[in-house]
Amino acid sequence: CFATMAHYLLIFCPMLHVTLHVACCVCPLPSITEGVSCDFGSTKYYALCGFGGILSCGITHTAVVPLDLVKCRLQVNPDKYKSIGNGFAVTVREDGVRGLAKGWAPTFIGYSMQGLCKFGFYEVFKILYSDLLGEENTYLWRTSLYLAASASAEFFADIALAPMEAVKVRIQTQPGYANTLRQCVPKMYAEEGLWAFYKGVVPLWMRQIPYTMMKFACFERTVEMLYKYVVPKPRSECSKAEQLVVTFVAGYIGVWKGLFARIIMIGTLTALQWFIYDSVKVYFRLPRPPPPEMPESLKKKLGLTE
Repeated sequence: CFATMAHYLLIFCPMLHVTLHVACCVCPLPSITEGVSCDFGSTKYYALCGFGGILSCGITHTAVVPLDLVKCRLQVNPDKYKSIGNGFAVTVREDGVRGLAKGWAPTFIGYSMQGLCKFGFYEVFKILYSDLLGEENTYLWRTSLYLAASASAEFFADIALAPMEAVKVRIQTQPGYANTLRQCVPKMYAEEGLWAFYKGVVPLWMRQIPYTMMKFACFERTVEMLYKYVVPKPRSECSKAEQLVVTFVAGYIGVWKGLFARIIMIGTLTALQWFIYDSVKVYFRLPRPPPPEMPESLKKKLGLTE
């Protein structure tokens, strides 16, 4: 089963193969030596950020496959599946407990690819747009920078996600069509061609790009505020464990909008994604710049220095 997953993963996202190769070859296990393992904005930095995104999104989305399956069936067939609880009961009665895991393989592959592009390209675009703006404008327009960088990254992330998302939805919402990734992909291709895997990309853009823009911008500004007003010392003086706690809390605070149940589900998912992503950065000793501060040149222009 894992061999099949790897086969389709490399077909739909050759970039993933390259990223994992780079991450494994250029990054040895961290030693006790303090400091960073690579230059900020280097190829190795981007590769490991992408790897962190793979783990972040792949693991968390696969973990909630049963809930996602029931949610999709509620949307497609509300007459049969009356509620979340009823949806679980009907699914277990018809397909057994294993039926709740339907679609786990395309979910893991698809969201791993999405995470690779979402987090990896976010770092790329954030540095690229910052260089274009210059130091002072980067600080003044940092929220807009986060919004633009995350939107750009999610554009490509959804293209990477679309094929496996289409397979996942087909498996979960059309009983009898196919039960596995191995069965579903060739059947969809034979019936509809390559377009079958990408016809949902526009709805994905409409749903995911605004969400990702808010997710990243809220997280970045929340981290900044936590270190400024809550954490009693600069990040450079915080331990790695303390920094990861701040990351998790910031991930949760960033989604405190909406109904209580959605806050719990999406808040936990988002916080875990940021926690896993930042843990990869900490483990591989990637450079992690401190929260943004007003440049000295801007302070002088605004008369904030003596």
